Amino acid sequence: MDPAALTIALAGNPNAGKTTLFNALTGLKQKVANYPGVTVERKIGVWDVAGNSARLIDLPGLYSLDTTSIDEKIAGDVLLGKIDGIARPDVVVAVVDATNLERNLYLVTQIVEYGIPVVIALTMIDVFEKQKHEIDIARLEKKLGVRVVAIDAKTGRGVEDLERQVSAARDSTPNVPIAFHGDVNDDTNAKIFSRYKFISDAIQDSVRHNDRDAHRVSDKIDRVLTHKFFGLVILVAVLLLIFQTIFTWATVPMDLLDSGFGSLGDLVRSAMSAGVLTDLIVDGIIAGVGGILVFLPQILLLFLFISLLEDSGYMARAAFLMDRLMSRVGLHGKAFLPLISSFACAIPGIMATRTIEDQRDRFATIMIAPFMSCSARLPVYTLMIAAFFAGQTVLGFISLGAVLMLAMYSLGILVAVVVAFILKRTVLKAPPPPFIMELPPYRMPNIRTVFTNMLERSWLFVKRAGTVILAISIILWALMYFPRTEVQSSKFNIQGEEQLGTPNSEPGTASGSEQLRNSFAGKLGHVIEPVIAPLGFDWKIGVALIASFAAREVLVSTLSIIYNVGKEQDAQSQSLVSALHDEKKADGTPVWTPLTALTLMVFFVLAMQCMSTVAVVRRETNSWRWPIFMVVYMTGLAYFAAFLTYQGGRALGIG
Repeated sequence: MDPAALTIALAGNPNAGKTTLFNALTGLKQKVANYPGVTVERKIGVWDVAGNSARLIDLPGLYSLDTTSIDEKIAGDVLLGKIDGIARPDVVVAVVDATNLERNLYLVTQIVEYGIPVVIALTMIDVFEKQKHEIDIARLEKKLGVRVVAIDAKTGRGVEDLERQVSAARDSTPNVPIAFHGDVNDDTNAKIFSRYKFISDAIQDSVRHNDRDAHRVSDKIDRVLTHKFFGLVILVAVLLLIFQTIFTWATVPMDLLDSGFGSLGDLVRSAMSAGVLTDLIVDGIIAGVGGILVFLPQILLLFLFISLLEDSGYMARAAFLMDRLMSRVGLHGKAFLPLISSFACAIPGIMATRTIEDQRDRFATIMIAPFMSCSARLPVYTLMIAAFFAGQTVLGFISLGAVLMLAMYSLGILVAVVVAFILKRTVLKAPPPPFIMELPPYRMPNIRTVFTNMLERSWLFVKRAGTVILAISIILWALMYFPRTEVQSSKFNIQGEEQLGTPNSEPGTASGSEQLRNSFAGKLGHVIEPVIAPLGFDWKIGVALIASFAAREVLVSTLSIIYNVGKEQDAQSQSLVSALHDEKKADGTPVWTPLTALTLMVFFVLAMQCMSTVAVVRRETNSWRWPIFMVVYMTGLAYFAAFLTYQGGRALGIG
């Protein structure tokens, strides 16, 4: 790119539509890297402005430029031209949510003080207008002293106008309101009151709201949904309903996928000649990757409900409810959103802790984020529930599977709270600062946004299955398939008596179970079996546990490979669920019982089994000390809890 090209910074509050606008303006012409010396990601794209290529820098989402967090310091340094390799912006496009003007405009008043021309991109304008509010953009421009463009990135409304205004603003001098003239870093309390008064006057002069009745209804709803007792009851009921629905709706498509992958394996085996390649494709690739993709319907439904809760405004109410609990254990209120993000995946959740100013508060949140049951654990829970608790109900109408699922999610939250309580009073001791949260208005979820979020998040699951899990499945299959075990076939005399080891003996292929036992993976499983035996796990489960430290959901694909590689030659094709039921110990007793399944779920709630998460913690803390501490304490906690579950269950006579 021409070094003299226009440099534009895109700034705005989180959830103001900044990422959507950035993607709309740059398309695929963007790249991601880290800012020098820090772990904060930077996105830079190419935007065609009035026929010229411009460098568009997507600043971290932030509420102010008070430089109390890493993201705020990075944004300030970009605006001052202090970042190596990034020119000081010629223009700043300030993304402002039309439905939250007062909160969003505070950042704009700070950016104006940097002496850089500013153009406001007014997003969420479609929602604003649907609520029958009115805004006089010309009057707002006059009051603020900056250009304002109404934008709808999804339809392209206002994009061309934004290009023209940015091009025109390049060489202009911003008009800093007299209310806050002074040094950029001189941000006294008096100056902050003056800012909000200026914003309030501008809004009152240019905006006419039509939501008195809506506010009354919203307040009445919030009296119930944010009630300190009934609000929590409703939250639990909502989660239980979600899990109940997931199990009910996903059953048919999961069964179809299961039978489909089984038929695909049979088809491939019948079409190819017997040998290593056929075994690799059927027992390694199809069994491994197919064993994970079977759970895609549940992943889709989970993300569907999460997106609905977010877009409707209810998720913010859940944050408000949980903030009371988090503040009592010493966590910052800002920890809630990273923890909520961790229910999808701990990696973005951990990265989202950058908005927490105090390092000890941030590290405490990072240390407990993996306790949130991410989507990678869902296949493990589902497999165990489908195999040993399917068709059972509580109170005659509530699925036992839904209750167990809620129990696993609740266990993770409870343990996270206890661990946070301990950490914030020992190694990470610090008083939590006050947290002010603005509850967004209730709105009907945007179907397009909901489905886009659902598909984007689910695609990450599919992509993981087709890359990481595929590679791991092939490696695991090889470890279970080699070295090949050969046995001497026996000859029989006339009386039918077996003669072993005679000179006429011929080499043959060992049974599936014998081959697995003597494989590299089998030998490793036998090494750790004494350690995991008190948990009710045998060496085959041990192999799956070791593999799942790479990624949690690999446990399911590993078990699929184990029971396919270890299957006897005359065994019929069977699903993983039936394979678990049929697996027997040497004495004929079942390896898998409901108690074993419950113990495994408890272990997976608490264990740190995701190398990608460990790598991100290393990057975010800039030290190996914290990720090693996380792996050790979480694994130890998981073992202890699983031990109590299994041995306690046996003591109570539970099989």
